[in-house]
Amino acid sequence: MTNSKFLFKIYYIGKKKYYGSQRQLNFLTIEKSILSVLKSRGYIHKVNNSEFEFASRTDRFVSARGACFTCIIEKEPILMEINSALPNEIGIWAYANVPLEFSARYDAVLRHYIYIVPIPFSFLQKNSGININIMEKACKHLEGRHNFLNFSKTEANVKNTIRDMVSVILSIQDDYLIFQFKSKSFLRQQIRQIIKKVLDLGKGKILYEDFLKLFDISKVFSYQPADPKGLILWDIKYNNIKFIEDLKSKARMNNFFLKKEIKFGLKNYLFRALQHDDFSQ
Repeated sequence: MTNSKFLFKIYYIGKKKYYGSQRQLNFLTIEKSILSVLKSRGYIHKVNNSEFEFASRTDRFVSARGACFTCIIEKEPILMEINSALPNEIGIWAYANVPLEFSARYDAVLRHYIYIVPIPFSFLQKNSGININIMEKACKHLEGRHNFLNFSKTEANVKNTIRDMVSVILSIQDDYLIFQFKSKSFLRQQIRQIIKKVLDLGKGKILYEDFLKLFDISKVFSYQPADPKGLILWDIKYNNIKFIEDLKSKARMNNFFLKKEIKFGLKNYLFRALQHDDFSQ
């Protein structure tokens, strides 16, 4: 097999050392890490000839479970051969052979993001009396077609800021607020800016009327987005694409997640215990 294009599904953790997903000169990124391994393992020789393309770019500290990229490679992919050279926080776990004209970015039909608010819900309730009902009302209003100019980072090359939001769902799981967003495409920082304003609304920092004013682009608002560490690119959907999951690679991914869950779960419980003067029963 020579010069066939593949669509790969990957996970990565947005650690501090990575300056986002997109390639940047003189900075380590997720793309740069993957390209380096593809070259060292003989899958590509020249990056410019590989048509390497990420489906979605993510900022620093943002993680992914189902990010995707396309690449023209020069031999049949063996995922564990690639993964063995990648750090544990990055891994490819599924793939599909696609036509040469296929685009990971433009042929995507749905992107699914999850945002986990990094403060326990019980703490938010105790300290700010957070109003879930008004937040759910805001999430429902975000659905459908809107101009999200005031919910995104301004970019000179982006002229159209209208997007169709398929769904925005808010839930509480294991004492954490979970937001789920589904849309064909998103603007830069769109989700984190939405999170910021919905949380402000829930905490009573802004009125619902103030939230609605953000949909009126006659006046432009500027503010800092929510913490990127809670954002996960959960999945990307394509029509008529059947991924082949590599069992060993998926096990590698899940084992890595489990080890981190155990490690940080212990730390979480340790600091919770240290807040009590008397821990005896």
